[in-house]
Amino acid sequence: MTSTEHLLARAREYGQDHALPYAGSLTPVDTFALLADNPDIRLVDVRTNAERDWVGKVNIAEAQHLAVQWSLYPGSVPNSHFIQELSALASADTIVLFLCRSGVRSRHAAKLATESGYRHCFDILEGFEGDRDTDGHRKTVAGWCKAGLPWIGA
Repeated sequence: MTSTEHLLARAREYGQDHALPYAGSLTPVDTFALLADNPDIRLVDVRTNAERDWVGKVNIAEAQHLAVQWSLYPGSVPNSHFIQELSALASADTIVLFLCRSGVRSRHAAKLATESGYRHCFDILEGFEGDRDTDGHRKTVAGWCKAGLPWIGA
């Protein structure tokens, strides 16, 4: 079993164990390993353009990093063209890993994409910044940044 197959099997097992309405979930560390191992996999950052511009974004191969806003800034208005924008960037057979700030919007995106015919949708647990700590700060408890994975700051 290759590294890719092993990581995807573990993510799918998590999905089954938690009765997820999409293929499964991965930790940020497993996500980074999967992306490094397989250039055909796509990370879909569903945060707003403002979040990526002001907070930062993952630093991975440009071809693997897609941006499709789940909601629009300002106002958090749902992006009614989410699936159309995703389909312009990735086919329904592409392995897509959804990322948001803390792991909430990415779950919704994975569910909607699955319902729209995408066969390999995974949520990235903890998100880019993770939850807030006791002082209300992010990037200190969990997430892509806390895991020490490469990212570009604002």
